[in-house]
Formats: sequence, C-alpha cells, structure tokens
Amino acid sequence: MRVSTMIRISAAETPNSALIDRITDFGRQVEARGFPGIWIGDSLGRGRPTLDSLQVLTALAAVTSKVELGISVLQLPLRNPVELAYRVQSLQAMSNNRLILGVGSGSTRDDFELLGYDYDHRFRTFKNDLEIMAKVWNGEPVNGGTLSTWPGCKGGPPILIGAWRSPRWITYAAKEAQGWTPSGRYSSLEDLEFGMKTYREAGGTNAVLANCSVDLKERPGSAELAKLASVNFICPPDEARRRIKNVEARGFDEILIGSAFVAIDEIERVRDFLK
Repeated sequence: MRVSTMIRISAAETPNSALIDRITDFGRQVEARGFPGIWIGDSLGRGRPTLDSLQVLTALAAVTSKVELGISVLQLPLRNPVELAYRVQSLQAMSNNRLILGVGSGSTRDDFELLGYDYDHRFRTFKNDLEIMAKVWNGEPVNGGTLSTWPGCKGGPPILIGAWRSPRWITYAAKEAQGWTPSGRYSSLEDLEFGMKTYREAGGTNAVLANCSVDLKERPGSAELAKLASVNFICPPDEARRRIKNVEARGFDEILIGSAFVAIDEIERVRDFLK
C-alpha cells in the first residue's frame, strides 16, 4: 500500500507573507522524502477560509518534478464544466501529466448555497459534468464550440470517483474511472467495508483512502477530530502502527495522510510502519 500526503493549510496559522513559502516548502519536503504524491481537498463555504485547490497544486507543480498531484475530491457541480475542464487541462500540462483528479458530487449543502446552486439535484449535475468534461478533453464539440486540446493532454487526467456509500458511484468508479476514493474522515468503517466489497466485485483496482489525519503527539487541537474520524492516526505511535496495518489489510492500494501541524516527519513515521 502506498502512503501519500495531503496538504492542510490553515489561515489562522499561516500569515499571508509566508503562505506561498509554506506551500512550496511542503512540496519540496514531500518530494525529497520519497512520497509518491501530494493531495488536497476542496471546500468553499464551511465557515473557514480556504484556497482554490487547483491553484495550490499549480504552486506545487512549479517546485516539484516527480510527485503526483491530486485532489480528493473536487466538487464538479460547483463549477462550469467547460471552464473547469480548461483549468484542469492547464494544470495537467504545466505539471507534465502528474495530475490525478478525484471528483465528486459534493456533500455539504453550505458549499452549494454559497454559490446559489441546486444541492438536491447534484448527482444529476455531476453525471452531466463528467460527460461534458470528457468531451472537452477529447476535442469534441460542446455548446456549439470546441476547446483545442493541449498537446499530450488528450483525454484528460486519470479520474477517481469520490463516493462514500453509493453502490452506483462505487461501481461507476470500478468500471468507468481510474479509481475510487472514499474519506477516512467522513466514511464510517461500515461504509468502507461495503464500498471495498462493491468496488472489488465490480473489477476495481485502485482504492485510495483520503482525508486521514495524523497527530502522534495528540495535541489538544486534534481531540475533536480523533472522536469523529473513522480512520485517523491521532494516537501514540504503537497504535498508529496497528491502524496503518489495519488499513492495508482492508485492501486499500493507497492512503492519503495529512497533518494540520505540517508534521511531515509524523506522516513519514506512519509510512515507515509498513516496511
């Protein structure tokens, strides 16, 4: 099982004068320590400042050359699919095809209400957006026009489907996409077991568990998350060793671990428990 990183950026802990340095330093360290990838989440209207995920990955692309750059997961119904396909293609080209695009229908009503979009019909919008973006990346006409494909980017980046418990979308991930990515923070253990069974039976070969937090020092700020997240490493090292081996035993191909305290050494330590 591969262990990759998730970048967590807090406005409270990062002054604007140091923001780009924190992002790029994280990328350089992750690549130097041999992690296969850097991933980021996507949120807009949840009561805290966030940064645009594609822009963060563009900054990381500029200071790295080997690591994969992923999003888990980008909420498609919150964007215009043609414009989003264009932005994704731009990052795909600038990163030399290191982008992996996890996508989902969205699960938080606040994000939709902020933009005035229809939360209740998000699944229909999600399916339509996937179809439109595939056409754009293949140079097919959309809305009476065609977006020229950047050389080397035809077909778009690999797509992972973010789904917690929907058999329909987990099966879609196995048959039509390049992977399935549930959440260690929001998926229950029962969701993960059901999802893995559904995914493998449908022929899926790339299960990536995202949003798994680490805090081996059990800082006070992690206490609430430790109670809520179904898969986390907010615990002493010996327990973290047991938990990472348990995730591996469940059949995941990759796990994405993030630290709110930018403790890359702690992510590295959990990774090394698998050796």
